[in-house]
Amino acid sequence: MGADLQARWHRSIAEIPQPAWQALVAPHDLPHFSWDWLYCLEISGTVAPRHGWQSCHLGLWRHKELIAVAPLYLKAHSYGEFVFDQAFAQVAGQLGLEYYPKLLGMSPLTPALGYRFFMAPGEDQRSMTRLMFKLVDDLCRRNGILSANFLYAAADWAVLAEQAGCATWLQLRSEWRRTGEHHFTDYLARFNANQRRNIKRERRAVAQAGISLTPMAGEEIPPGMLQQMHGFYSAHCARWGPWGSKYLTEDFFRLAEQRLRRHLALFSAHEGDPLAPVAMSLCLRNDHQLWGRYWGSDVEVSGLHFETCYYTPIAWALEQGIEQFDPGAGGSHKQRRGFRAEPFSCLHRWLDPTLDQLLRSWLPPANRRLVAQINVLNNRLPLQSPS
Repeated sequence: MGADLQARWHRSIAEIPQPAWQALVAPHDLPHFSWDWLYCLEISGTVAPRHGWQSCHLGLWRHKELIAVAPLYLKAHSYGEFVFDQAFAQVAGQLGLEYYPKLLGMSPLTPALGYRFFMAPGEDQRSMTRLMFKLVDDLCRRNGILSANFLYAAADWAVLAEQAGCATWLQLRSEWRRTGEHHFTDYLARFNANQRRNIKRERRAVAQAGISLTPMAGEEIPPGMLQQMHGFYSAHCARWGPWGSKYLTEDFFRLAEQRLRRHLALFSAHEGDPLAPVAMSLCLRNDHQLWGRYWGSDVEVSGLHFETCYYTPIAWALEQGIEQFDPGAGGSHKQRRGFRAEPFSCLHRWLDPTLDQLLRSWLPPANRRLVAQINVLNNRLPLQSPS
């Protein structure tokens, strides 16, 4: 590393000035990596050592200028990642190795693509990536950390990470993309006749129950709505008991209303007054993309989940000129609603040679199986046959 460069490890994003962080992240237009988003996760106690997340961000400084940053966390478990590496932990245990803590790169609790080492324009991406991985490896060796893991990697950065020695583990996600549609009827025209009838029937059931949907985004979100969203989120998680994945604190929703409103879209399902919802979903957004995250309901109405989480957000996205919609982790039912299965890359480095050799030999066939599974899913999409 040159004499003009200094590497610093930051135990909180608050140690890094907001303008410096945003100058690197803003060109990528990823709200889940914005300084405000990560700060709200930390300051609300959502991401904290007592919950198994210790911020450990790597910053590269040239004199007093931040020129590169890697959002990183020390993890004491594998919850909240939505990439399930417990088999890796099992193999490590059989070798007599301690799998945790591990080093993790992702936006916490947010299974959305885009992870990378963020760099200033004009920096050599390849050499800077290699340097930052060397610093990561050094940190792991000094502290007895077995692995460094970088989830939901941006496709262009994944290439650089592989060239720098990372192993790729492919995972599955779902995605809707606009293909020239302008209205929901255009979206419906994608499907075969049977699935069009199914979608219309699901939407009709919601309307016949007396429920309407109202989108609210950015400054349109009235005061108090995010606190109501927290109530729906908490109740929904509670239904699943210990598997409910309730991670966000009430303080996070309070701070989101103050600092994150520009990144948010709410979809209120109501029986008359949009400010008195019976169900609601919460999405992240920028000008081009929507990310589905959380939902909850006080009523049991057939089709309400699909209407609140998929159909109304898609209709709104079409009106807004949004090109992509990532509906979130899990759920084979997404393919029935026109979301294609897509692979994405997670990058891994294991510091123990035996573990590294074992897992790298396992990955190629695992990745081939994943690609085959994606092809099967997409061949089953209930779409119109090409003419």
